[in-house]
Amino acid sequence: MATAANDRVMASERIAPGMLPRVLGSFDMVVIFVAVVLFIVNASAIQSAGPAAFSYWIIGFLVFLIPGALVTAQLGQMFPQEGSLYVWTQKALGPFWGFFAGFCAWWPGVLVMVATGDAVVSLFQYIFDGGLPKAWEQGLLILAVLWFSAGMATLRLRMTQNYVNWAVVAYGGAIFVIGLAGVLWVVGSGHSATAGFGDASSYKPTFGGATVTLWGLVILALLGIEVPLNMGVEIVHMRSIKKYLFWGSIVVMAGYLWVTLGTMLTLDASKSTASTTDLLAAVEKGFWGSHALAVVVALIMVWFFVSNTVVYNYSFSRLLFVSGLERRMPTALGRVNERKVPVAAVLTQTVLSSVFVIAIFNPFVGNDSTQKVYWLFQAAVTVIWCISMVLLFFDIFLVKRAFPKLFDEIRSSHPVVLYASGVIGAIASAFAGYSTFKAPWTPLFSVGDWRLWLAILVGVSALAALAIYAVSQFTHRRERAEPAGPEPTPTPAAG
Repeated sequence: MATAANDRVMASERIAPGMLPRVLGSFDMVVIFVAVVLFIVNASAIQSAGPAAFSYWIIGFLVFLIPGALVTAQLGQMFPQEGSLYVWTQKALGPFWGFFAGFCAWWPGVLVMVATGDAVVSLFQYIFDGGLPKAWEQGLLILAVLWFSAGMATLRLRMTQNYVNWAVVAYGGAIFVIGLAGVLWVVGSGHSATAGFGDASSYKPTFGGATVTLWGLVILALLGIEVPLNMGVEIVHMRSIKKYLFWGSIVVMAGYLWVTLGTMLTLDASKSTASTTDLLAAVEKGFWGSHALAVVVALIMVWFFVSNTVVYNYSFSRLLFVSGLERRMPTALGRVNERKVPVAAVLTQTVLSSVFVIAIFNPFVGNDSTQKVYWLFQAAVTVIWCISMVLLFFDIFLVKRAFPKLFDEIRSSHPVVLYASGVIGAIASAFAGYSTFKAPWTPLFSVGDWRLWLAILVGVSALAALAIYAVSQFTHRRERAEPAGPEPTPTPAAG
């Protein structure tokens, strides 16, 4: 038992608080949560469900977002350390599962940064009608977004966060305008563009056949609950944990429902293309054909998605930083510069994202193949991230067993509520992974090809995690086997 307990003590718990400044307040944490979770283009992805889209959202909130927030509040307050899920799972299950959970929580960030850059491309193509038709042109823009995010993520966190706060506030204004467009359309025309709002049967969700993929898309839209706590030691007051989870969840739920309503009232959901431009088309139509206002909203969204990439870059880099401190990855990743920022971690994941961009968006890849690879990566993000979320929900049971006194002292919710949240959330996460495999998100794939390539991507990612851990274990054992050198001579204190 003593050995098991020692395995769960992490070097980063002792070292990280002395390396990183406490600069994040409650509002900052809410902003980070909204920036990571409220990926508003996902509201257009489930438009094809018609009024049933609202049922999918509400079920997603009840079985994933809210349980996730409750469990995260308990774990985050018990262990407010840098690295969130990495730390919690190591406390619950030991170093192997801690690293595996941390890897599964970090790796999607590398791929998601490509997706945010691609969202910027889609918005530019709307603003400049027909612009960026070639894959390599799109790739250059995505690379520009990535490296701008790296530059911002290497500044002092307080400075970077101030910039992000303004971008997210403007994003909130754009979201309000999209929803308002639907209200104005109904007031002006006297009817909704989408039929079935008055028919109760239209709200019935289905979980079979091709519609099962909608469940994976809903969970994808809600992933990232724990990400702000990747920076656990950089929070000024621990009360910010519960505040950001409460208010952030409220904003996310309201944002998705408001934009879904606005778009569906303005545009016929049965003809939805499930694209970012649906949101902008809704603004133009709802505001009496004002293309200029739609362009303004598009520009604000460009600003947000560029800033969103910054948030992904600095928040996910903290998982690499912890892995460096724990010597599971190169120790250089666990260092900070004079601004107290883990620059090596930021640059490493930016380089990895850039490699994916160059591999996908180049002159030798046709637009059809570009879209296929993009959707595969998005699906892989969902499955891998859902694996980490299953571990997060299981952690609530295991930390109770390993740290019963601390669990009872924190008690952010009644234990029965926490246990129910753990069971429901784990099932929802697992089902989201299953539904993502079940059927392709795009008609560009056959069912067989989709499952094969998705299995390859997820399998290679898991094997990479296992290989890195095995190498680190070998290195640790070799270091323990070597005889210790002489104790260093203390430096005399100045007189």
